[in-house]
Amino acid sequence: MVAHKIKLFFRLNWRKKAILLEAYFYLGLARVIKLLPMSRIAPLLGKKSEETSFSVRKEEREQLASVSESIHMMCRYTFWESACLVRAIAAQMMLRRRKIASTLYLGTGKDETGAFIAHAWLRSGPYYLTGREGRRKFTTVAMFAKDQPGVEKNV
Repeated sequence: MVAHKIKLFFRLNWRKKAILLEAYFYLGLARVIKLLPMSRIAPLLGKKSEETSFSVRKEEREQLASVSESIHMMCRYTFWESACLVRAIAAQMMLRRRKIASTLYLGTGKDETGAFIAHAWLRSGPYYLTGREGRRKFTTVAMFAKDQPGVEKNV
C-alpha cells in the first residue's frame, strides 16, 4: 500500500509534488509552533479581533484550492498530530508565501458528553480552507487577520 502511494507521488507533475512537500513541511513547522504557549503563538497568527475581506481576486482561487487540497492530503501522512490548529497555521503560512490574506478563527464548544472542546479554521475570501467541517458547532472566541503587506485590501 505504501509502495503504491509512493509510485503515485512520483507520477505527479513537479508542481503538484512541490506543493505537497511544502504542505508537509509547513504541517511540521506548525506542529512545532503549537508546542509554544498561546501567548507566544497569537502574535504570529495576525491582528487579533480583525477579519480579512470576504472577497478574493480571481487569480487567487486556484491557489486557494491547491493549498487546501494539499494540506488535507498531507495531514494524513504526518507521523505527528495534525489536527485543526496545526492545519490552519500551516495553510496560513502557505498563503502568506503567496501573498494571500486570510483569517484564522478559534472556537470553543462542548461535545456530546458535555466536555469542553476547541476548534480552529482558516478562511480566505469566502472560502474555508481548513476546519470548515463542524465549525458551525463552535462559538468563535478569537480571530486573527493576516493581511499581506504591499497587497491592496479587497473591499
